Amino acid sequence: MNDYDMPASVFQSATRGLSCRCPRCGRGKLYQGFLTLRPSCETCGLDYAFIDAGDGPAVFIILIAGFIVVAAALIVEVKYQPPFWVHAALWIPLVLAVTLWPLRAMKSLLISLQFHHKAAEGRLINRDSK
Repeated sequence: MNDYDMPASVFQSATRGLSCRCPRCGRGKLYQGFLTLRPSCETCGLDYAFIDAGDGPAVFIILIAGFIVVAAALIVEVKYQPPFWVHAALWIPLVLAVTLWPLRAMKSLLISLQFHHKAAEGRLINRDSK
């Protein structure tokens, strides 16, 4: 029995996800590009074909980033009333920062939790064939 057969806790799985590491061993890198996954783990050999994060990470990031940017823009507008070019200069870089920076970690967190909970595609059960 090797270290990879021991189930990880939810905290360990979340830590592995946030550090963009393999969900099984926590040592191998998950990505080979910015958001491009490796075919398998270079340390434990886990095949990453099961991974399907879909649009979940992007949706979470958009909702959180939208709240941050809109709240900050409203505060600045009410308090200082700057011209529109100042808004563009402030909020375009902020939107890019708060959406792109956490996207990798959020995607790998969802992948790691998917692996931890053994999430799979739903299947219909034929109740007549019991």
